Formats: sequence, structure tokens, C-alpha cells
Amino acid sequence: MGNETGTTTSYSVEPVDTDNRIDLYLAERTEETRSRIQSLIREGNVTVNSSKVKTSHKLKAGDTVTLNIPPSEPYLLEPEPMDLPIVYEDSWVIVIDKPPGLVVHPAPGHNRGTLVHGLLYHCKDLAGIGGVLRPGIVHRLDKDTSGLLVAAKNDTAHNFLSGEFKNSKVSKRYLALVHGIPKGKEGTIDLPISRHPVKRKEMAVSDSKGKNALTLWEIKETLGDKFALLTVTIKTGRTHQIRVHMSHTGHPIVGDPVYGHKSGWWKKNTNISKDIYGEIKRQMLHAEYLGFTHPETKKYMNFSSPVPSDMDIVLKKLKSVK
Repeated sequence: MGNETGTTTSYSVEPVDTDNRIDLYLAERTEETRSRIQSLIREGNVTVNSSKVKTSHKLKAGDTVTLNIPPSEPYLLEPEPMDLPIVYEDSWVIVIDKPPGLVVHPAPGHNRGTLVHGLLYHCKDLAGIGGVLRPGIVHRLDKDTSGLLVAAKNDTAHNFLSGEFKNSKVSKRYLALVHGIPKGKEGTIDLPISRHPVKRKEMAVSDSKGKNALTLWEIKETLGDKFALLTVTIKTGRTHQIRVHMSHTGHPIVGDPVYGHKSGWWKKNTNISKDIYGEIKRQMLHAEYLGFTHPETKKYMNFSSPVPSDMDIVLKKLKSVK
């Protein structure tokens, strides 16, 4: 995550965290990975009672832990020509219908070919060129989630849209193909989400340490007795929110490689032929609707995206099963 000015945060160690390692302690309380925390410790950006420590340092009740996260260095991106599916564009914003498989923002292992690289080539006035880690990006979709995404093209638009997302004033609706048939025609999932306590690249429902997360779902269509197509609206924007919430309720997204059923599940639990589940190359999740107030005109704008071809094929095949 971008950090233009740097931050310093202090924590007071509670008795329950006595003998906890400093790296684990901070990884549980921040959005940073454990490896990133360890690097910060080695660089002298973490102190305990004003003294530098090692990554293996054990804490005691009453200790004061200070974490300094220095400003992000400019991330120099080389614009890349890309065939972007543009839904709308003006001098303030651009709306993209992101295809599955496209990473939104550069990250370790994805230093080329991201949506940001394409936007930098297409939009010469995209906000943040010259040093901001997330140029113009105000929200994201997972690599294998398809659908609508808006990016800002100047600083004013970026700040306005960031505030709209933060205050839950942006409307986002998804299509989600899930395992099983949820009880009732619609429902609400109001469960906090945080980093998984063990699998640090994953998220999980967490009553004690999670951030509030609200998901509303409605059955759009049932496909036999094993699958349902839902419309899902999120009122918050937590990482992997829909995927985590649906999995937690026992109805994971079809094709989700992290929170869903593995390939062997299909053979044991359904009569679906291999030619059907062989078509499922990613999580069947699509951002079909996006609505927001335009940062310049202050008029409400909304956009819709049709079901992508790969998801449409799976739906039609499931409907044909007797």
C-alpha cells in the first residue's frame, strides 16, 4: 500500500502478549506482511522501549513498541500499450471492464503487464505519475475477478473518489456463482474480516481483530440442487470480502482456488461431467454494476457489464444438467 509521508505508531504490550515474538506481534496488528515487518526491524524501524531489537525478540507486558514505516520510494513504472476494454472516459475518470487474469496493481511477481501499466500508457494525465505507488487507483478487483473498475485521472478526482469509497457511497454489485443453495431468497453477512492468523496471504472472519465487513446477497437463479447464482452487494471493501464471507457461510465461490472447493470435490459430490468443471479456470465472480458520483459534475453515474464469456459458458452448461 502506498505511503507517501511515512507513519509512526506505538503499541502498549498487554499481558496476553507476553513472550510473543515482535515480528508476529506487529504482523497481527498491521496490514504489513511478516517478512516486511522483519525487514523493518532489521532496518532499525522498530524499537521496544526506545531500543532496537532483533526479529526474534520476545515481548513483556508493559513494553512500548514503536513501528516506523518510512515513506514509499517512487515506483517507476514503464507504460505498456494494452487493449483496455474502456466503458467510459473523460478528463477526470476512466471506467474499465476488467477481464479475468489481469492484475490491477504491480506487486511482487507482477511487475509488468498490470492494469496500471496500461493506464499509464493510455492516460497521459493519470494521477500520481512521478512517484505515487498507486497512480489513480481507488479500488481493486482480484486478478481473477472480472468486471467494472474506476480510476481517477487527476489528484482532485483521486481524493474525491477515495473519500466516496471510504464512506461507502459507491455502489458495487457482483454476480457470484456459489456452491449449494443458501437458505432464504436473500441474506446479510455482517462479519469482520482480518488477516488469517496463520496463512498471512489469506483473509478470514475474525470476531476479535477484524475490520467490519457487510455483504448483502440475493438468489438470482438456482442451477439444480448444487449451485446458485447470486447478486451480491458489498457495503465495505475488505480484501477478498465476498470470497471470505461466502466461504464462511458454507457457500464458497465456484472455482475459488483459495477459499473454495478443490478439484477433487467435484467428482465426489456432484454428477457434473469433466467438460463442465474443466471450463472453470477461475473464481466465478464478476463485478456487474458500478455507480458513483462524478468528482467534477457531482452527477451520479452508473455502469453495467454483461456476464463475461467464460462465466456464461459455465452457467449454460450447468443449466443443461438434468
